[in-house]
Amino acid sequence: GKAPSKAQMQQIIRDTAVSMGVDPSLALAHAQVESGFDQRAVSPANAIGAMQVIPSSGEWASSLVGRNLNLLDPYDNATAGVAIIKQLQATASSKDQGIAAYYQGLAGVRKNGMYPDTKNYVAKVKAAQANY
Repeated sequence: GKAPSKAQMQQIIRDTAVSMGVDPSLALAHAQVESGFDQRAVSPANAIGAMQVIPSSGEWASSLVGRNLNLLDPYDNATAGVAIIKQLQATASSKDQGIAAYYQGLAGVRKNGMYPDTKNYVAKVKAAQANY
């Protein structure tokens, strides 16, 4: 199907974040770092769409929002990513830990601390946040 432009995807993510009570600059920063707002992006780990959500995380996000999310749909992809950000920021011990958990998983961050690539990811997201 037709994917939204990067500008359209940014607006979808912004609107979704606002509607879900998440700082839009944080959601946009995650998407910028994850995919550059490319809804067609699929990683080697099968992370899908602009928010780069793996299918098992998509199932978790579906349970968080109370409906099945289709990660290939740009609106549902944004909903999944924003729901995950919201939950991680609510349960992590700090903003940085919540950002790290989007990349490494909260259990992994808690157990092992942030790996060097995770620390780099957190720095990139925080730098990107200044753009929004």
